[in-house]
Amino acid sequence: MKRIRSLLVANRSEIAIRVFRAATELGIRTVAVYANEDRFSLHRFKADESYLVGAGSKPIAAYLDIAEMLRVAREAGVDAIHPGYGFLSENAPFAADCAEDGLVFVGPLPASSVDTAPFVGPLPASAFRYRCRISSERSVEPSSIAMTSKH
Repeated sequence: MKRIRSLLVANRSEIAIRVFRAATELGIRTVAVYANEDRFSLHRFKADESYLVGAGSKPIAAYLDIAEMLRVAREAGVDAIHPGYGFLSENAPFAADCAEDGLVFVGPLPASSVDTAPFVGPLPASAFRYRCRISSERSVEPSSIAMTSKH
């Protein structure tokens, strides 16, 4: 299987930022999408590249526009799309359209029937690494991350 080198995150805000961080740590180029209302949002600036989607649409509609997501994926030349959480993450037709365009969908796989698709939400880190064709040797160990908590 071909290793993923570039990833579009079809989501916004903190969810997108978390995916960008993981992808960046794994050496994957990141691409953000943003609605006009989110043009100053942090997620747009945390990615290596960012593209406007849904010009003239309301914000939610912009992030649900499958044709726009695929247009940006082609324009940016990405290998894969991560749906994040919500929006298109449990959309079997979107996952199928990604596959038709030769893109890896880093999320729940579409079932043979949209009506019975067994979606369970975002992938755990180990599944994300597998779908991106990255060995666990390059993963960041929890002990190497400084963590603080306030009780």
